[in-house]
Amino acid sequence: MIPTLAADARLRECLEALGRQTRHDFEVIVVDNSGNGLARRNGIPANARVIENTSNAGYGIAINQGVRASSAPYVASLNDDAVPHPDWLDALVGALEQRPDAGMGASQVRLFGEERLDSAGMLVARDGTSKQRGHGRMPDDFPVAEEALFPSGSAALYRRAMLEEIGGFDDHFFLYCEDTDLGLRARWAGWKCLYVPEAVVEHHYSHSTGRASPVKAYFVERNRLFVIAKNFPARMLLAAPFASVARYLWHAWYILQGRGSAARFRAEGHAGPKMLWYVVRAHAALFGNGPRLWRQRREIRARARITPTVFAHLMRSHSISARRVAGL
Repeated sequence: MIPTLAADARLRECLEALGRQTRHDFEVIVVDNSGNGLARRNGIPANARVIENTSNAGYGIAINQGVRASSAPYVASLNDDAVPHPDWLDALVGALEQRPDAGMGASQVRLFGEERLDSAGMLVARDGTSKQRGHGRMPDDFPVAEEALFPSGSAALYRRAMLEEIGGFDDHFFLYCEDTDLGLRARWAGWKCLYVPEAVVEHHYSHSTGRASPVKAYFVERNRLFVIAKNFPARMLLAAPFASVARYLWHAWYILQGRGSAARFRAEGHAGPKMLWYVVRAHAALFGNGPRLWRQRREIRARARITPTVFAHLMRSHSISARRVAGL
């Protein structure tokens, strides 16, 4: 499943790479969120099936549309700016076929044209902020197949049985952190995630929205609040605001040093007060969506196969510090 907004040369590059896969028993579905039929107008290759939306429906809705339009036992999500190596899909499917308890496969996602990693699975901070495991490090630092918390949705494989059990992506997230929410819901339901280093993808990082755009700033902040409201056990939920304050303080420190995402946001012409405004808007959205989030939280706990203690231990095992989050 490949959601696309621009349907540009990056998408064609992605589709051409899928045409070179060593495994051929799969269908490519492109979900065109441009609202203008750009995928067909820009000459999408014949090996892709296109679903057109009249407006930008968001990433999670697009993936869910593709899932409903298919019947395969495994569903891969792929950003339109990701370029998979030939053995990518075969490595992921092979890994999950050997592990019936694994519902998710994480790729070795590299920064395009570099040896450095974009992600080797994902990590979550105590305030619900999710970041790529190993971002900026070398692939040799993560050489073996092992359990990860959940995959980056930029290049992941999901077991259909798992998606049907937990309800797929949450349509309300629109953009960013929907893979975090899905991954944590899957962990509550007892499913595991495998990091597969042989499944290599090169990623043009933040091609669509930019590394530090206003759109990204707002949705990342809002959606990490949705994540904790739905998924964090009570004790972790109560501690999350203190972790948020620590992250904000580290952002402020790194702005002074010209480092990290907040410094990039400011360097691209977005003043400090705008960042504060996005935080306020995000918290207002949290309270506005409170009743729905509470219902979803109860549904997650009702189907849970692990205890809050086990979940908390799992999160500690795959955590990232507030300082590290602010510095990336």
